[in-house]
Parts: sequence; structure tokens; C-alpha cells
Amino acid sequence: MYVCVCRAVTDRQIRQAIDEGVRTMRELRLKLGVCSACGKCGEYAKEILDSSKPRITVAPAKDAATAA
Repeated sequence: MYVCVCRAVTDRQIRQAIDEGVRTMRELRLKLGVCSACGKCGEYAKEILDSSKPRITVAPAKDAATAA
């Protein structure tokens, strides 16, 4: 599906760029031209970018008194 009509960029191209190492909107804009014309594609492009980031979970810290 086209994400950026101005630059004819598809969601598939964005995912491929992410697989190739793109991690930020700036990098995506430099590589594919996304969000460099009218800007309407920015929200969806960022959604795709954010959904590809690994989820990081943090385990609760152990209480120092009970850990000893």
C-alpha cells in the first residue's frame, strides 16, 4: 500500500529500509524521501517504524533487603 503518494513509497519499501538498518524518521526521509514533500505520510510512516522496534521490558528491581 502507498504510504507516501508524493514520493511513491510503499509500506513494503519502508519495512525493507528498516530491515536494512533504518531506525529513525530522519534516516527514513533521507533514504526514501518519506515526509519530505507535503508531510501527510509522516504519521503512518512513523507507525510502521515504531511497530518494528523490539519491545523492551524491564524486570522490577529486587529489594536490597530481601536479595541478601
